This record gives sequence, structure tokens and C-alpha cells, in this order.
Amino acid sequence: MSQEIERKFLVKGEYKSQAVRSFRIVQAYLSSVTGRTVRIRIKGEKAYITIKGKSNESGLSRYEWEKEIPFNEAEELLLLCEPGAIDKTRYEIPVGNHIYEVDEFYGDNAGLTLAEIELKNETETFIKPDWIGEEVTGDRRYYNSCLTKNPFKNW
Repeated sequence: MSQEIERKFLVKGEYKSQAVRSFRIVQAYLSSVTGRTVRIRIKGEKAYITIKGKSNESGLSRYEWEKEIPFNEAEELLLLCEPGAIDKTRYEIPVGNHIYEVDEFYGDNAGLTLAEIELKNETETFIKPDWIGEEVTGDRRYYNSCLTKNPFKNW
């Protein structure tokens, strides 16, 4: 099983002109209990099932397993998911040696824009572009699985 190490930030400025790719993502959760999630995601023309474990104390690392699945099966599995699907556009923006993934949310989470950067280890250095705002790594409110239950519009 691989380990996901990422930091998450609010976005405060213009970023879209720097994107090298973007695609729509629709995702929902078969299970979103504390300590593990099972997610179904349609990302552009591909589909995935992902299982994530509990985050460590810093909120930076957690175990992740992901597998591509047939698109039609993902559509069927989405019908079985918990209420509150996530709908967003993801923009990929290269900065230095990293790619920031910036998610612009729609629906009940409209107005929220988050940037994530995946790292090789928790102490790896990285460049913060000027459109990066407050760090929210480890703040569970910003986990997609939590946004399905308590969307941004309710804050």
C-alpha cells in the first residue's frame, strides 16, 4: 500500500492561467467513517475506486490504495454511495518540481477553492506561489469526505 503525503491550502488569487490541464471530477463515498474512506471517482473519461486510511497526527500522511475501474461500473457504484457527491474542476499547475492540484468546487461547496501538493516526505521543501493562501492541512472540514456531510455553504 502506498502512502499519500500532501499539504492543503486555500487559494487566494488567480491561478487558472498557469494550469497545464484541467478536468471535471465527480466523486462520492461508499464509506466515510472516521479512519478510512472508500471513494468512487469519475475523473474526466476515467474512473477509480480509492481506499484511504486514517491520517497521522500532523494530518500530512495517510495510506492510500487506488485502482482504475470501468467507467460504467463507477457510474453504477455512484448510485450506491452516501448522499452528498462532490463536483469540482481540477486544475494542474506546475510550480518548481511539483504539481499543484487546484480544485474549484460547485454545488453546495461553491465558493471553495483548495490547492494540494503531494510530497515525497513530510519535510520536503516546495515553492508557494502567490495565489496560495492559508494552510488547512489536517483540518478535517476540508476533507472531501467531510464536505459531503457539512458542505461549505453551511459554514
